[in-house]
Amino acid sequence: QLQLVESGGGLVQAGGSLRLSCAASGRTFSRYHVGWFRQAPEKEREFVAAISWTGRSTYYGDSMEGRFSISRDNTKNMAYLQINSLTPEDTGVYFCSADSQTLPRANFLPKHWGQGTQVTVSS
Repeated sequence: QLQLVESGGGLVQAGGSLRLSCAASGRTFSRYHVGWFRQAPEKEREFVAAISWTGRSTYYGDSMEGRFSISRDNTKNMAYLQINSLTPEDTGVYFCSADSQTLPRANFLPKHWGQGTQVTVSS
């Protein structure tokens, strides 16, 4: 199976930035579309962003464009999520995901998931 491991989360003050990383192993990463989701405490899982396996196309969830930027480097088997101008509302667990057939989106959950990385934004 494809293995995904997120990193880069932590505690940051409002207005700061974080770059989350997703390391893939086990299968050919370049064949998978990648998506980022997040889940705040007591909230439903929310679609953040997705990128096609070639990196040619990117998509963002509602209200996610601008401060969020998804990218990937297939030579390193890595995907990234840059978050700028963080607010307390961005607090939650951020998950990296992948699917070989369908681009991740709000109404389609990918097949493969990482364990998540915690992002906490203080006022």
